[in-house]
Formats: sequence, structure tokens, C-alpha cells
Amino acid sequence: MKGSLIHIGFGNVIYAPRVVAIVNPGSSPIKKLKDEAKENGKLIDATEGRKTRSIIITDSDHVILSAIQVETIAQRVAGLKESGDLAHEAE
Repeated sequence: MKGSLIHIGFGNVIYAPRVVAIVNPGSSPIKKLKDEAKENGKLIDATEGRKTRSIIITDSDHVILSAIQVETIAQRVAGLKESGDLAHEAE
């Protein structure tokens, strides 16, 4: 499990197998998704007041805001897959 945690900035981590998508925050559909998550109490702001650079969507319908670029988080997830840490979680 330890290897399945992804650092998303400012000491915050998420459990990688729960991540469904990592997207840029700029489009209208994503802004609507963020607003709906806020209304439903499922928005988590992990930016520490910084600019939102990525939005992480989980399988529990939580929407997590991060100040780290989409590409950086995606590379961290890919690194877990390459090391085999995520493969063991699915078993």
C-alpha cells in the first residue's frame, strides 16, 4: 500500500488505485464538475491557496484540486505502474 500513494503537493497524498482521471481545470465541463462536487460536499482543495493546475477525479466521485501540473501527477502514477505497485493492488 505504501507504494500506491501519490504525492499531490504540500504534504497531501492520494491512494493511486482510486484515481479515475487527472485533468486540466480550464474547460467548462470540468468547472461544472468542480461546482457540483462542491455542492455535494465532495470537493477537496489540496492547493494550499495556490493556483489549481490539475483536478483529480476518484472512483468515489470526489474531486481533488492540486497545484501540481497534470503531467507531473500522471508521471507519478505511471511510475507506480512501471514499478508494479499498482498491479499488486488489483489482485
